[in-house]
Amino acid sequence: MSVSRKKPLPLFRLCDTIEIVNLARLSRQKIILLIGDCVVFAIVTVFGFASHETLGTAGFRMLTTFVPVVIAFLLIAPYLHVYDIEVINPLRDLWRPPWAMVLAAPMAAFLRGAWLGTSIIPIFIVVIGAGNAIAILIWRALSLFTISKWLSKHG
Repeated sequence: MSVSRKKPLPLFRLCDTIEIVNLARLSRQKIILLIGDCVVFAIVTVFGFASHETLGTAGFRMLTTFVPVVIAFLLIAPYLHVYDIEVINPLRDLWRPPWAMVLAAPMAAFLRGAWLGTSIIPIFIVVIGAGNAIAILIWRALSLFTISKWLSKHG
């Protein structure tokens, strides 16, 4: 008697789509993009604290913005194929990472509000989404040209 396998519940499909967790399957280009994305989010976070003139006293408080942004982005990114090699190279698909950030901004703000135990200010969602989306668009546009050249030279 053969046992038929059931399809996984939709809720558990999220675990199947997050390839970021499995570092062994990541290519060099994906790792560079992932690290670059995190650096961009860190720069935007530092810039945000500096624009409020609280950078000198922020310390670990910056993590309350940085960590939720990274988590939210990494949860949304697989659905927009942000780290799929065949999608990230063409110039016509450069919209995917910024759009993923725009979609991740409300989740990031919610996670930050839950962490701090505070309410979510709607303008914060707009600022965090727009600031990170613009920054990641610039980074990804630069990466299209620099990473491909570097990888062609260094394998």
